[in-house]
Amino acid sequence: MPKVKTNSSAKKRFKVTGTGEITFQKAFKRHILTKKSTKRKRSLRQDGVVHPANKHFVMRLLGLK
Repeated sequence: MPKVKTNSSAKKRFKVTGTGEITFQKAFKRHILTKKSTKRKRSLRQDGVVHPANKHFVMRLLGLK
């Protein structure tokens, strides 16, 4: 049985925490930041957590399941 390859783009985008949650960086924080409010930019700093409905799919991309 051949080994399953890890998705290279997924391993750059997602990180598994110690508690087993999968985190990612939020979008819309790269450029054109002047029109965005400080509150919005501050909330974009925090890592997002993958929703449980999508967790099994992301884990499969990362080769964890």
